[in-house]
Amino acid sequence: MPQTYDHPGERAASDPIRLLAIRDTPLSVDEVLSAAGDSAAGGTALFVGTVRDHDGGTGVTGLSYSSHPTAEAELRRVAEKVAADFPVRALAAVHRVGDLSIGDLAVVVAVSCAHRAEAFEACRRLIDDLKHQVPIWKHQTFTDGTDEWVGA
Repeated sequence: MPQTYDHPGERAASDPIRLLAIRDTPLSVDEVLSAAGDSAAGGTALFVGTVRDHDGGTGVTGLSYSSHPTAEAELRRVAEKVAADFPVRALAAVHRVGDLSIGDLAVVVAVSCAHRAEAFEACRRLIDDLKHQVPIWKHQTFTDGTDEWVGA
């Protein structure tokens, strides 16, 4: 459960959501980290999700993400909830759609807060809620010729 903070520098920024996007172009860690920067923040937590070469013991050759037309609005709702529940100074989140290769960036999120503990907590909530609530689906192709939809 998030704590309340009484020091002015620890209060959430008036509009901490700096970058939200679902894109069909390569993602940039630097862009997200820069967007989540804030001079009043003492800690910034960053999560980078990449396409791995296996899942459940089976080799993966690639995957494709697709999203519902409401995905960006749902991403905003998730971000607003995180910003309301934690003393967020700045927040940024981008997710990729389309065909991705092994090693490509699939999602990048970052949260800045006055202190590291709440930055870690808020960042974890942001990525967890994004993965569970934003309508983005993954179609994996395996080395054995099979495929699988995840989250659909």
